[in-house]
Amino acid sequence: MSTHDHTDDLDHPTDAPAAPRITVFGTGYLGATHAVAMAQLGFDVTGVDTDPAKVEALAAGKVPFYEPGLPELLEATLATGRLRFTTDAATAVANAEVHFVCVGTPQMKTSHAADLRFVEAATTAVARAMTHDGVIVGKSTVPVGTAARLREIVAREVAPGVSAELVWNPEFLREGKAVDDTLHPDRVVVGGASPAAEALLRTVYAQPIAEGSPFVVTDLPTAELVKVSANAFLATKISFVNAIAQVCEAAGADVTVLADAIGHDVRIGRQFLDAGLGFGGGCLPKDIRALMHRAGELGAHRAVALMQQVDEINMGQRAAVVDHAVEACGGSVLNRRIGVLGAAFKPHTDDVRDSPALNVAAALHLRGAQVTVYDPQAGDTARATFPSLTYATSAEEAVEGTDVVLLLTEWEEFLRADPARLAARTHQPRLIDARGKLDTDAWRAAGWTTRTLGRAA
Repeated sequence: MSTHDHTDDLDHPTDAPAAPRITVFGTGYLGATHAVAMAQLGFDVTGVDTDPAKVEALAAGKVPFYEPGLPELLEATLATGRLRFTTDAATAVANAEVHFVCVGTPQMKTSHAADLRFVEAATTAVARAMTHDGVIVGKSTVPVGTAARLREIVAREVAPGVSAELVWNPEFLREGKAVDDTLHPDRVVVGGASPAAEALLRTVYAQPIAEGSPFVVTDLPTAELVKVSANAFLATKISFVNAIAQVCEAAGADVTVLADAIGHDVRIGRQFLDAGLGFGGGCLPKDIRALMHRAGELGAHRAVALMQQVDEINMGQRAAVVDHAVEACGGSVLNRRIGVLGAAFKPHTDDVRDSPALNVAAALHLRGAQVTVYDPQAGDTARATFPSLTYATSAEEAVEGTDVVLLLTEWEEFLRADPARLAARTHQPRLIDARGKLDTDAWRAAGWTTRTLGRAA
């Protein structure tokens, strides 16, 4: 099937069922959000997971991670009776027609490749449990070619006489905005669907389509590549501006003003042109590395080289912040007190996976610094990941007696902080703004010595 965008109602199959019942396999960040959103759209939804504790928490209305708006929507949809959670995959599948696979695809410990065990296990579980015809919808981010192999698993595992079609419908969630991104997506991509499966998914996404979300129909490989290609492009944009930031520092230019100026070009845009500490989290780093690995397998070596440069520039930003901290402390951080503002990889989440902030904090700790970290939401997840660091319960506590303070996650709380009040708590009011978001003139007026990535010292 060629890639095309259906927008004419005459293209729509008219025999789609009115209200398919839905299962969502995996109730982590993607799955829990998707299950709640589908119930909010009016469908009968069952979230399925192998972790009883996670199922129990969600069934009780408790979201096991921080995502603005999701706890309230979870409670509201549970109250309608349209949403439930279970570990009983067989019963859930038997009572539904559309089965979303939303499990994780983490990076393998031994290579850049994606670990597909969870996707394969969930798809196998659905296929084995199907007692009537249905559609299995992959949403997890996977290397191109995965869906074709999963179709072979489905064909092997499904019971005789049951029709099970596997299609791919990649997710495009932004942490901190996941609820809105699911309910009001900027596009819906479906790959490998027959006319009947397309009709079914048009029913599932009827409300976003009615609101104007483009419904893009394509083949399986293209659908698999859309998400990872989008993330690779965004990562490239961030690494590009950070490479230019290095030039700005050397030349005495201001990368923030530069980014504003080039961002006015509609072909470029301003988003993802913030120079600084770079990207992290559970998606961009692993996705570009998985793309790098798969591209190498396919012999697409230019893509490998590009992604390698993007990754190296990004990781280099972390080393640059460490170097700036060492310089601020006179050449050594041994026994120096360093306050770190931020632990999450970005604001509005408690996700610390591949967090640049925690990576910098840990690197300074290994050099002998006494590092105290504060984050408005990610303190507990950070402590579980890096228990050797010291954690504060406020910005004031984090900067107490410090020789240098690092702003590593641009929470609004930090941007609104009173620099004079914080300066009074430090041993030396020295600041490294690794995100370029602070009003440095105000901080300098309050007595701080400041350094911002992408600007001359």
